[in-house]
Amino acid sequence: MIGAVGTVGRVTIDAVSGFGQFAMFCLSTLRWLVLGVGRWGRWSLLMPQLYQIGSRSIGVVGIVGAFIGMVLAVEIYDSFASIGFTERIGGIINISVVKQIGPVMAAVMLAGRVGGSISAEVGTMRVTEQIDALHVMGADPIAYLVLPRVIACVVMTPILNVFADLLGVAGGYFITVQVFGVSHDAYWDFSRPFVDSWDVCTGLIKSVFFGLAIGLISCYKGFYCRSGAEGVGRAATDAFVTSFIAIIIGNFFLAMFLKAVYELFGTVEGTAFG
Repeated sequence: MIGAVGTVGRVTIDAVSGFGQFAMFCLSTLRWLVLGVGRWGRWSLLMPQLYQIGSRSIGVVGIVGAFIGMVLAVEIYDSFASIGFTERIGGIINISVVKQIGPVMAAVMLAGRVGGSISAEVGTMRVTEQIDALHVMGADPIAYLVLPRVIACVVMTPILNVFADLLGVAGGYFITVQVFGVSHDAYWDFSRPFVDSWDVCTGLIKSVFFGLAIGLISCYKGFYCRSGAEGVGRAATDAFVTSFIAIIIGNFFLAMFLKAVYELFGTVEGTAFG
């Protein structure tokens, strides 16, 4: 019994300590974001990260987005055909892709494609004492290593989300219209009442927060990884798993918050966001 209580106590202390360390890491990042624009805002630091995170992730995000739309079309067609509502499939597919599935899946793919890479890269710098060398030279690693990667994640995640949404909508259209023979005009006519500008904004707002979570978590895991190859590998794995959990949980709370915002302001004078 004493041993079990001691184990629970150690786990609790480690969890609280880790959360506090992550909070301090985020605060330090925020401080450099506001006060250190001259250090992290150089194009030579941002451009490579924007390319690595954005351009090299387009392929996997695009493939996932297209097949999400196609799978949705295949799965719901029979149900809608049984009640004679096949013309309304477009609205269901498009709002599902734009508002929920697109942002989440794009962020998950980015966490797998980029999050682990960022964590491993920063972790290798920690293991090989490159971060300590930056300290010795009077340079803050947060400004030079962390902030460019976090900002690149925040900037590129919404862009990749838009790309995934477009291909998801195109994939759903192709299966519904070209394969199942639903009318082209009916597909789009019934999509307009379902998807408005607020739905698009909802997906983009979510993707900004997802990108922030991926960037901060991945950099944090690499920044404080343990020594050795095992430590770097564990940091990369933890970065993806933690980012995935943060995306799923964050999606719920963001959906609740944005729903409350829409109910508060969107019904003023009809539909303010429509």
